[in-house]
Amino acid sequence: MRALFTYFFACTLLASTTLSSASAQEVKPPEGFVALFNGKSFEGWHGRSTLDPRKWAETSADKKQAWDKEIQEHWKIEGDTLVNDGHGAYLTTNEEFGDIELLIDYKTVPLADSGIYLRGTPQVQIWDYTEKEKFKLGADKGSGGLWNNSAGSPGKDPLVLADKPFGQWNSFRIVQVGSRTSVWLNGQMVVDHAIMENYFDRKLPLFAKGVIQLQTHGNEISWRNVFVRKLGSEEANKFLAEKSGSERFKQLFDGKSLAGWTGALENYEVVDGSIQCKTGHGGVLRTEDMYQDFVARVEFKLPPGGNNGLAIRYPGQGDAAYAGMCELQVLDTEHPKYGKLDPRQAHGSAYGMAAATRGYVRPTGEWNYQVVTVKGSTIQVELNGSVILNTDLSKISEYMANSPHPGKDRTEGYFGFAGHSDPVQFRNVSIKKL
Repeated sequence: MRALFTYFFACTLLASTTLSSASAQEVKPPEGFVALFNGKSFEGWHGRSTLDPRKWAETSADKKQAWDKEIQEHWKIEGDTLVNDGHGAYLTTNEEFGDIELLIDYKTVPLADSGIYLRGTPQVQIWDYTEKEKFKLGADKGSGGLWNNSAGSPGKDPLVLADKPFGQWNSFRIVQVGSRTSVWLNGQMVVDHAIMENYFDRKLPLFAKGVIQLQTHGNEISWRNVFVRKLGSEEANKFLAEKSGSERFKQLFDGKSLAGWTGALENYEVVDGSIQCKTGHGGVLRTEDMYQDFVARVEFKLPPGGNNGLAIRYPGQGDAAYAGMCELQVLDTEHPKYGKLDPRQAHGSAYGMAAATRGYVRPTGEWNYQVVTVKGSTIQVELNGSVILNTDLSKISEYMANSPHPGKDRTEGYFGFAGHSDPVQFRNVSIKKL
């Protein structure tokens, strides 16, 4: 932390040397937003190039200073506008952001090639849509796509060409929840709730937080009205739920009673519109119907150290983690008491078999939004907009503590909650057969 504050102080010094060719302009963000560019200086920004965010801490002070020098050499402020000559380091926020709504205007010229890095990752693309030499790269499709996504993946190419002619200002609206990214360019949706891939390690989801960067290369680009709004967990969950749609989903919980559920009924209760495991009790609360392939959606809230699980293709008796296809962990993984956790016990993991990526559970006391997709022997877990598990259980032959999982090849079973004595809460539970 000391290095971070030291660097922030250095960036403040950089702000005092800002080059300005016009008087400072007052920047007024829309209600609920804050201005990342204050219209006066580079306060709150530093220089950085394309860099794996995990390597920032080990980057030398000399390298960081060199990037800051490039900001001074290649960036200037003209009134309420940031102008770059097409060269040098990228203007990078000091602050890291998670779920956000970002508004930003840009104006560019022929042969410019730019973009907006989110969570330190390339990028929402900006380029010259008339440059024929880059048509093979997709320039003719226009700006706004997640260009560094894998070929053919959703979001890589914009849905429509929405760029304005050179000399006119373009306006982006970007909403990012987890890895899920939606982009509007000049009022037209060009990316619809696509997953932004982790450019630095495609086996991992996009980082949970990261800097915003204004990329520059090729030719002059100008930026203004750079506003951001952080999304709270309730709004983020609502956005994810709305984008996932409701077609063919069956509500499993009415918010009032345990009607439609069976199993360990005496160990669960309805509290504040949610299903809650009673403290000191456990067992599997399960659906009355069996399911083969399905998509399940659920919101959950953990108390400190909370432990529960989602029973997948549960046979109706026995330990869900072993007798069923699996138990997907619902766990406050980062609690100190779980310091020696096996990776296959972390939240979202197929217990004892396949480890989920850590670091995407919201703080205890906040609601999380999770989507589980079960097809054949495969399971995918998307938590708060980021895929943290994508595995094929039929290919797993090594188990935690060498404990066999005789139920992992089951093709049908109940869906439910595998309580472990903690008051974990669940709400907005729905399922769709595939």
